[in-house]
Amino acid sequence: MGGALNVRPVTDADRAAWEPLWQGYLTFYKQELPAEVTDITWIRFLDPVEPLHALVAEIDGQLVGLVHYVLHRSTWARDCYCYLEDLFVSAGVRGHGVGRALIGAVETAAHDAGASRLYWLTHETNTQAQELYDKLATRTGFIHYGKAVE
Repeated sequence: MGGALNVRPVTDADRAAWEPLWQGYLTFYKQELPAEVTDITWIRFLDPVEPLHALVAEIDGQLVGLVHYVLHRSTWARDCYCYLEDLFVSAGVRGHGVGRALIGAVETAAHDAGASRLYWLTHETNTQAQELYDKLATRTGFIHYGKAVE
């Protein structure tokens, strides 16, 4: 890995470099989204009123990772919670602290927003990520269910 790692919020100028990372994340999870959804998501990242946020990791001016998170209210707490929704690091820099730095930046943003909890999910087969997550957080034991709303 070359130069210094920098984690920062996305800017409008990052779209072209962010999109291959986003598509890499979707491919990793064997998902496809219409371009319209990606466009709407990007617009939300740049809207200061939206609770959806995006950070990127860059090395020598090249984007090598992304993280998306949502600040939301909870029925279980006075303060908000922070859900880390998407995390992706380019294959060539995995294992070099990029994922840890992205999670750390979300934790800082959650703290600054007054959140009392940061949480995320991963697929049970994503064992490489789980090795990092087990060092940074506690498995809660909850089983996640999902259903499309029709």
